[in-house]
Amino acid sequence: MKKSLLLTALALILTLNLTAQVKPQGVEDVNKVVDNTIDSLEKVRQARVVPGSSRRGSNPVLFLVGNSTMRNGTLGNGNNGQWGWGYYAEDFFDKEKITVENQALGGTSSRSFYRVFWPDIRKALKPGDWVIISIGHNDNGPYDTGRARASIPGVDKDTVLHVNVQEINKGDTTYRAEDVYSYGGYLRRFINETRAAGAFPVLMSLTPRNAWEDGHVVRKPHSEWCRLVAEEQQVPYIDLNDISARKLETFGPEKMNYHFFGDKIHTSKFGAVLNARSAAEGIAACDHPWIAFLKSCLVGVEPPTAEVEREEGKPVVFLTGDSTVKNADKDKDGMWGWGAVAYDIFDPQKITVANCAMAGRSCRTFLNEGRWDKVYNSIQPGDYVLIQFGHNDVGAIDSLKERADITGTADTCHVYKLKSNGRYEVVYSFGWYLRKFINDVREKGATPILVSLTPRNIWRDGHIERRNDSYGKWFREVVEQTGVEFIDVHNITADKYDKMGEKKVAAFFNHDHTHSSLKGAKENAKSVKTGLKQIGSSLAKFLR
Repeated sequence: MKKSLLLTALALILTLNLTAQVKPQGVEDVNKVVDNTIDSLEKVRQARVVPGSSRRGSNPVLFLVGNSTMRNGTLGNGNNGQWGWGYYAEDFFDKEKITVENQALGGTSSRSFYRVFWPDIRKALKPGDWVIISIGHNDNGPYDTGRARASIPGVDKDTVLHVNVQEINKGDTTYRAEDVYSYGGYLRRFINETRAAGAFPVLMSLTPRNAWEDGHVVRKPHSEWCRLVAEEQQVPYIDLNDISARKLETFGPEKMNYHFFGDKIHTSKFGAVLNARSAAEGIAACDHPWIAFLKSCLVGVEPPTAEVEREEGKPVVFLTGDSTVKNADKDKDGMWGWGAVAYDIFDPQKITVANCAMAGRSCRTFLNEGRWDKVYNSIQPGDYVLIQFGHNDVGAIDSLKERADITGTADTCHVYKLKSNGRYEVVYSFGWYLRKFINDVREKGATPILVSLTPRNIWRDGHIERRNDSYGKWFREVVEQTGVEFIDVHNITADKYDKMGEKKVAAFFNHDHTHSSLKGAKENAKSVKTGLKQIGSSLAKFLR
């Protein structure tokens, strides 16, 4: 009762503020974010799919209702380095059973979405459809001026704020009468109108922000309000905020930060994918009887892992890299990576080798293709991960093979538009990717070991080429920055080749100046062994 009276009093006070000046569209909100994504309705309708248009035959549609954390910007295409999790949500659903429509829009609140964009979704709803409602980051600010998108805090059913919303159109000021309800009141409207169409509503709490308090990610009160309404209405509730926040809390500051881009609320691709997986995990774990069908449509919820047969008491050494680590590895006269002969140096009775390298990959593409995730998800405490990249980390960033990184080791990145498909990607520096891999391994309680790239069969003045002024320099900078163990295969092997001479060394390469023959692969493996002993690595005790 006291809460209701307090909100009513607040509403009465706010109604007196009807003549305040209109704020510009780009006004900074209470979260210190300037959001310019609430474009004209016509542009929005062109950019977003027509509600229900993805329907395949009689299959249901899963509609996503949210704001910029679900769909960033009007286009939702990552051109600003920010992504909403709704873009990746469809990766977790079987398209043969259900289609996912991301109808979210940046800059909207529960109030403004309900008033402007919900009517078209409501018309498109059919019996058996699903609606996930995860909105609330923008339910703040003025009630009657500027964007006029705030809802009344809380879940009170009875409090209504009668406002005359100030609108400016071509310099003319007009007023539009509107009744403003509580946050919970708008959630109830979404729920009731979804049910009336024979569809199934699911309430989901907000995505977490990059904000900390007493060692934990801050949980906004909307999560509790959302839970209370779900309980009252007896609909499924997924605490996305808590599922994702608990993951983020296990990360160090650097990893936490790059899950966001540009500010403390909007996610990078890393954060968007994390939230999409958290949403799928929340659905999979939900025990509400309604949600059985939606659970049956899920795919890929279990994180992908590397193919490795673990034996009790034996650690695993994961090898990551390019074709110099893993190549065709089958024809004795063909091209080989040293990882194929790793058991020449490692004792299989003591340790298991998992060669996860892939020809043609750079740090960037190894990560983008999900290959690093498979390694990361497979690492256990006591394991080792050898990280060897560089041969493919040069060249064009946004064209040709689109695999190069930004040169150097600075903590930098840039948004590129790829020429192959017109998509946008945030590309980081060579050193940034290496630091990410190193920190990920340590996070899992394992030991990362950085390995310099193998030398190429290019000679000048009687000496094999050395890249110590570029990649060699960058490897050492990362070593200095992180304290990671480092095997300088590049120079260990090059020293041997200099002594052998150009004519003899030709037998260690196959096809070109980069790819090793079987003989060359064995020589590089020996260099790894030499390097492990030189640095006194604990991995050396597993050598033959």
